[in-house]
Amino acid sequence: MRFLIFLGVLYSQSLWSDEILVVMGQAYAIEKISVKQLANIYRRKTIINPTGERWNPINLSSNDPLRIAFAQKIFQQPPDVMEAYWNTQYFQGIMPPYSVNSVEAMLRVLETTPSAIGYILPCHLDGRVTVVLKLTVSDDLAGSCDPQQ
Repeated sequence: MRFLIFLGVLYSQSLWSDEILVVMGQAYAIEKISVKQLANIYRRKTIINPTGERWNPINLSSNDPLRIAFAQKIFQQPPDVMEAYWNTQYFQGIMPPYSVNSVEAMLRVLETTPSAIGYILPCHLDGRVTVVLKLTVSDDLAGSCDPQQ
C-alpha cells in the first residue's frame, strides 16, 4: 500500500511540475553549474567563467512565463524585487542580462556567443546547445513550447 501511495505522489508531482533546462552553446559549454552560481551570473555578481571568459547571460522578455518561472526559481524572489535590484544596479553602471524576444532567438545567440548561458524547456532542446543544469519548477509551462514565443 505504501508503494502505491509513493507512486501516486511521484505521478502527481510530474503532473504539476515542469523542468527548465539551463543551456549553453554546444561549442562553449562547461560541464555543470549550481543554482547559486547561476543566480550570481544572472545578477552580474560573477562576471568571469571557469575558462577565463566573460559570462553572457541571456534572458527572455520580462513578461515571458518561462522567464518568470526561471527567475523565481533561481532568485527565490518575485519579479518586482528583481526589478528594483536592477534599477539600483543600473545607476551603479551594471547592466542587466541581454534579453531576446523568443526561444529561437535565444538558441541562436547561445549557439554563436562564447560563454552565453540561457534557459529553455525540454521541448526546445536541439543540437545547438548543451544542458548544464536542470531546474524543477512547479509552474505548468507546457503552453510555452512554441519556439517563436
